[in-house]
Amino acid sequence: MAGNIDQILEKLNITLPEVTAPAANYVPYTITGNTVVISGQLPMQDGKPQYIGKVGDEFSVEEGQACAKICGLNILAHLKNACGGDLDRVKKCVRLGIFVNATPERTDQPVVANGVSDMMVEIFGKEVGSHARAAVGVGSLPFGVAVEVEAMFEIK
Repeated sequence: MAGNIDQILEKLNITLPEVTAPAANYVPYTITGNTVVISGQLPMQDGKPQYIGKVGDEFSVEEGQACAKICGLNILAHLKNACGGDLDRVKKCVRLGIFVNATPERTDQPVVANGVSDMMVEIFGKEVGSHARAAVGVGSLPFGVAVEVEAMFEIK
């Protein structure tokens, strides 16, 4: 029987992607105590980076939000592995760090970050899904992608 979060994902028509291997010398997540730290995730689909370019040049804020959501789906796929396949073990989304590859004049990184923040609240509910956050503009990201997101969760 599917867990509560699996049912919510199904209702939202969300299918988690297959996890991708790290691109360098790190692990996709680490667990210490009841905390799962998920390494920065890129907008990867079918093993290929998506949204190559900068918010403000190649992409609108809305496209940046969609990109952040893909990063969030990759986070959830790794989180599910960390939880032994049971996302109902998630007690709290503690923190998200969102890095936006943006043109220098852009100051709307928090709006781009809402793409993934809103998704976490939609999936886990306000109490569990609300989180601390940093939304930072950067000059470049791996593979030239528009957004990268890292995360920290408390689990049961």
